[in-house]
Amino acid sequence: MSAAGSAADVADPAARGPGGAGARVPDPRVLAVWSPDWPVTAAARAAHVPAHRPAAVFHANRVLACSAIARRHGVRRGLRRREAQARCPDLAVLAPDPGRDARLFEPVAAAVEGLAPGVEVVRPGLLVLPARGPVGWFGGEREAIERLIDQVALHAATECQIGVADGMFAAELAARRGRGVPSGRSAEFLAPLEVAELDRDPETDRSALIDLLRRLGLRSLGAFGALTEADVASRFGADAVAAHRLARGLDPRPPVRRVPPEELAAAIELDPPVDRVDAAAFAARGLATRLHEALAGHGLACTRLGVHARTDSGEDLLRVWRCAEPLTPAGTVDRVRWQLDSWLGRGGSGTLVALRLTPEDTVVAGALQRGLWGDVGENDERAGRALVRVQALLGPESVVTAVPTGGRDPGERVRLVPWGEERVVEAPAPPRSGVPKDPPASWPGRLPAPSPATVLPDPAPVRLLDADGSEVSLPAPDLLDGDPHRISGGGGPDREIAGWAGPWPVHTRWWAPDAPGPTARLQVALADGAALLLVHRGTRWEVAGVYD
Repeated sequence: MSAAGSAADVADPAARGPGGAGARVPDPRVLAVWSPDWPVTAAARAAHVPAHRPAAVFHANRVLACSAIARRHGVRRGLRRREAQARCPDLAVLAPDPGRDARLFEPVAAAVEGLAPGVEVVRPGLLVLPARGPVGWFGGEREAIERLIDQVALHAATECQIGVADGMFAAELAARRGRGVPSGRSAEFLAPLEVAELDRDPETDRSALIDLLRRLGLRSLGAFGALTEADVASRFGADAVAAHRLARGLDPRPPVRRVPPEELAAAIELDPPVDRVDAAAFAARGLATRLHEALAGHGLACTRLGVHARTDSGEDLLRVWRCAEPLTPAGTVDRVRWQLDSWLGRGGSGTLVALRLTPEDTVVAGALQRGLWGDVGENDERAGRALVRVQALLGPESVVTAVPTGGRDPGERVRLVPWGEERVVEAPAPPRSGVPKDPPASWPGRLPAPSPATVLPDPAPVRLLDADGSEVSLPAPDLLDGDPHRISGGGGPDREIAGWAGPWPVHTRWWAPDAPGPTARLQVALADGAALLLVHRGTRWEVAGVYD
């Protein structure tokens, strides 16, 4: 059993005083209980794989998670199956199953709940709870951690690590390191950590943001958190603002939560009582739809979901699921199904006679991305019918939607699909429920982010001049024969160049007789504040894109 959570650096609550100076403010201290490599632990238990045998869970022939023994043999997350088995011939190959992971994690949650109230499951393998209750009851953070570790080991036969800090994100990272963070020092604890820590949640894909931050030289959470929120919002977008708050040790959203009205809870009496997961999940699907319709009507979205059930023997069951992003109806059904599977599958719970879904915590839906013609998640059928009518009059190609696709140049990365046809995106969607996405196709030589805000359908030819007025050309694909000083052409006066980067050669279809030949890109910043993407084709320069 791991006792890392009882390290000597756990903060002493006495340093904060009894209740703190602001006793009316909710205590930000959070305890996070983390079971390392839970997908492997759950899969190995279900498949009866011995604890001493190395094991790994694979998805799309890549390692999703692996045991500590497998890591000692060189197996790593993201490794291809063939290479993983070559490094560890005795490796047990296991399949991912989010429902199984949630079902087998229920005894861990129940064990913690036996000592402390307010348990919230973030995802199978990780749960959080307010620190104030167990810390006050057991006489300190160190004592509470030790008791919880022993409780989980005794009643769930599972190793766990526990961290405590201000805020859920810092507490999770503290649990992964088996330590406690003193009150008020979460930002200091987070500052030296890698920005890759922002991409821990399997339901939120921030790989593109992490890659961009690294290329900008922002490699630590402290460096990212040092930026102003206004700069982050204007440069990176809404998801980056939430990540920026995490890097600063704050909640992912400002405290604008509302207590949902009681009538928003959705409940159903199960008559006849159900004892099968599929029958209960069918009833939960309609319940989830009613809940989300009621929330949308009040302009709310749910971030903490309470799943209540009552059995025929009078037993009341309750579990709270916390989510980083507002729940969708499908996400709600998944969590209800997982929870019912764990309750009905553990034995002794009897049959269910009532089910109730309660939005324990909500955010104002107006702060989220709104649909084009309505509220969050609303599909405006009238707009769809109008677009179909336009297509009937002018042809299918008259109404199109943009779909991201692969390509090296900005103009190649979007294709137009007629309205109504399937919008198949080349890159897989973000992972859900612990299952990672397949790696996207590689495009060597592609233009890195950010892409130009405006891509010209017909590139405009220009002349690139040096300080003496001579044209700048390419004696070699990656070499300029002079320093660019100004741009001439485009029907206007010459424009002075303040800075430039490149050239970067691009070789496409070099083996084909009809290949367009080598090209090169050059990024230039003009003295008037504009920025352009230039492409050299043949013997001339063209403006391919304009940056904001």
